Amino acid sequence: MSTEVKERYSDADLAEFKTLIKKKIEKAQEQLAIYQNAYKNDGNNGTDDTSPTFKAFEEGSETMSKEANSQLAIRQEKFIRDLKNALMRIENKTYGICRVTGKLIAKERLLLVPHATLSIEAKNMQR
Repeated sequence: MSTEVKERYSDADLAEFKTLIKKKIEKAQEQLAIYQNAYKNDGNNGTDDTSPTFKAFEEGSETMSKEANSQLAIRQEKFIRDLKNALMRIENKTYGICRVTGKLIAKERLLLVPHATLSIEAKNMQR
């Protein structure tokens, strides 16, 4: 009988994390849609000719806003991708195992950052 036991989270724990991650994906996708609508929407209310003095400022502000929303959308897409990768690790039963140390990532950390792939120990080693 082998004494080498690969530590992993129980199937019950994995099911709990899966539910949490699915909820986070759903919320993240809703937020992504808001960001995408914000930077795709022209926001033109037909008042272009009513205040020519401030037109330049408004155009600059609108461009800034679209850029900011575009950046938020890109970050949100990455977050969703990371969460989906976490779901794959759950299916593979490798979820919650630090990719550097091979030890279990603390459950408290995973509840806060469910897409984490590094333990706090490994994260601190990166600094």
